[in-house]
Amino acid sequence: MDKAFTEASYQALLKDIFNRFPSVQKEGFTAGAYKPGLERMRAFDQALGTPSRQFRSIHVAGTNGKGSVANMLASACSACGLKTGLFTSPHLLDFRERMRIGGALVPKEFVFTFLTQWLPWIEAHQLSFFEITTGMAFQWFAQEKVQLAVIEVGLGGRLDSTNILEHPELTVITSIGLDHMTLLGNTRAQIAAEKAGIFKAGVPALVGERDAQTHPVFDAAARDFCPLTYANTVLPSLWPNKEAILADMDLRASIQERNLRTVLAAVDLLRERFPALEDAQRVWEGIVHTARDMDFHGRWERLSTQPFVLADIGHNAHALQHNFQQLGQMLGSGECSSLILVFGVMADKDLNAILPLMPLDATYIFTSPGTPRALPAQELLRRYKAFRAGEGSLSNVQFCPEGHGIPGPKNRADGPEMPNPSGHENRADGPYPSCPLRAFAAETVREAVQMAVQLAQKLSVQLSRSASADALAPPLIYIGGSSYVVAQALPLFR
Repeated sequence: MDKAFTEASYQALLKDIFNRFPSVQKEGFTAGAYKPGLERMRAFDQALGTPSRQFRSIHVAGTNGKGSVANMLASACSACGLKTGLFTSPHLLDFRERMRIGGALVPKEFVFTFLTQWLPWIEAHQLSFFEITTGMAFQWFAQEKVQLAVIEVGLGGRLDSTNILEHPELTVITSIGLDHMTLLGNTRAQIAAEKAGIFKAGVPALVGERDAQTHPVFDAAARDFCPLTYANTVLPSLWPNKEAILADMDLRASIQERNLRTVLAAVDLLRERFPALEDAQRVWEGIVHTARDMDFHGRWERLSTQPFVLADIGHNAHALQHNFQQLGQMLGSGECSSLILVFGVMADKDLNAILPLMPLDATYIFTSPGTPRALPAQELLRRYKAFRAGEGSLSNVQFCPEGHGIPGPKNRADGPEMPNPSGHENRADGPYPSCPLRAFAAETVREAVQMAVQLAQKLSVQLSRSASADALAPPLIYIGGSSYVVAQALPLFR
């Protein structure tokens, strides 16, 4: 391996690390990629000179919302003049997205030097990919003398590599949903217990929501151990301004209202330790510009206006329920004229919980992001058809043949070349034939996006023939189901 930094040597080393150290992002929660427990991480931290003890931190866990909350907190603290680090996972486009100071990514030179220096130790101790990146982030934050670092948990909490943080300024748990149940537990209470493992003696703890199933777990974990606050039971100082803040925010999903309350409650708890956060205007500005200032992607992100395209990494029933509800509201309010969903999931997700949530009034283009973890597009289509056919009210439904009515090369008027998924002749009577449910499969995300764009273009042309152009609402393309689907779609709109 070349020991001198160049762009080529950096890319080669990073590729080597990805290949030699399986990541959850690539391999799923296999024995090689997921190694719960803190012994290896503590040993690595010790070898590095205990960087985990050299900066102040906020530790953020949760089933959903932890990425948004972590980014909003980091953006608010940065806007108030604090030199703020941020460690998150997974990345979408660039490995360096996992660690930032302010909005700046970790330099490639630091990544290269760190990996080159520590690779023998890493190999000898058989670290996981996530343990490597955690140590790298902690070392960089310590070296750069950040005043505060927001650290997002990778999975769970109690056994997560980030839980070597001994005395953070605040621990935050955003939400509890049923995800990763084979690793964290089969009930929300069991999952809450794993996430409560980040609580530390004497350190204030903040939980986003107090509910009947989980609050006894959190109350017990915190009792006589740490002060506990539930964000939905307090009135944060900036909460009276919530409507104005939400209207200005560049994170637009409806679920962000809950995340905003958690962030504002966290800021109130942190002010005594960080007087810079007394500046309410800067806190406000940091929060509303989170996506811009932190270069934060994939959270109800508008990728295009013509066609109208949204992308969101929500990947479990807990998150998708909110996303699908918001899509339904947009359709019902006339904000969009129709829904086209480019959708893929990982094979380990609870598809039985997701399928009942999926909007009926939509066209689905199922796809696979091409990772070993992904459910194949054809299998996802099969499962969707079987579910819909099995519903009592839809037992007599007939599905459209694959390719039936989907625009392809033979009826293409403009736009990108479109694959025809079945090889059938395309009908000339438009993209919405008389079949009541429309679902198709595309083997790659690129093909699925191309199909969706072409379909949206045809729908727009049809609508323009039957209504005033001024009154038209565009078709909406939603891309989601997995962060990997979104990651592969993002470059197509750049």
